[in-house]
Amino acid sequence: MGSITHRVIETNGIRMRIAEAGTGPLVLMCHGFPESWYSWRHQIAALAEAGFHAVAPDMRGYGGTDAPEAIEGYTLLHLVGDMVGVLDALGAETAVIAGHDWGAPVAWHAALLRPDRFRAVIGLSVPFRPRGGARPTSVMPQTDDAVFYQLHFQAPGAAEAELERDVRASIRDTLLRLSGDVAPIPGSDGFSMVPRRGGLLARMGQHAAMRLPAWLTEADIDAYADAFSRTGFRGGLNWYRNIDRNWELLRPFAGMRVQVPALYVAGERDLVLAFPGAKEMVANLKASVPLLAETIILPGCGHWTQQERPAEVNAAMLGFLRRL
Repeated sequence: MGSITHRVIETNGIRMRIAEAGTGPLVLMCHGFPESWYSWRHQIAALAEAGFHAVAPDMRGYGGTDAPEAIEGYTLLHLVGDMVGVLDALGAETAVIAGHDWGAPVAWHAALLRPDRFRAVIGLSVPFRPRGGARPTSVMPQTDDAVFYQLHFQAPGAAEAELERDVRASIRDTLLRLSGDVAPIPGSDGFSMVPRRGGLLARMGQHAAMRLPAWLTEADIDAYADAFSRTGFRGGLNWYRNIDRNWELLRPFAGMRVQVPALYVAGERDLVLAFPGAKEMVANLKASVPLLAETIILPGCGHWTQQERPAEVNAAMLGFLRRL
């Protein structure tokens, strides 16, 4: 990764650290939770070598980027505004935007709201989700014994305390738990449901003795753990605490379709595809994204799409970019 450089830019009222390499048409890549620019390390190098200016920020609240204190400072409108500001700071009229996990809704909505600046979009793991008729947290699953993890993340401070008790163990457990290489523990709900008693800590040791899969190294875990040891998890968790607020703010845009060329890539074993209605959403994605070029489902791949299958993701991204 010697060719990757870092700098801090001003965007949308915050200071944002970006990792970049190469020159040419801009490709902007948005990471998810709990990650950083580092999750795009394989793509930055491949895109730069292919003649693109590859840029991956630490998103708002993460790593070397500012983390505003107010929870309401992490809405999708803020996050899309940050990406528009990146283009302005780099002097780029347009870019192709890619996103994984939480970064995918940022990318999809950047393309939806500013097609004049984002000429194409690549979504990994999370498909474009049209605005529903109900407040999102009101329809999230819960039982007497467990709640959907996004509901568990709503109370400020609770999930932070659990995840920060042992940052490295939290990162390792999350990366393994959602990997396509790790079989679900019998009787476990994977990552999606969190026990009401014990919270995240109740299941934290389940993968402690497991060997790392080939795509993940101890150095990779260190890269994430070092970042979150400095920043904590509050910034990333605040994205989840705006899910209902996003639903309210995006009401004027309900029913709009993403009108730029698009690519969607997901892992066959990605937990996201097991969410209620997700498979139907992917099957009908072209209704909301009419210029969808292709949907690619990677066999055996879990949630960490571009890290678990870098060669396949790089090939898919470059093929799509060259056809634009």
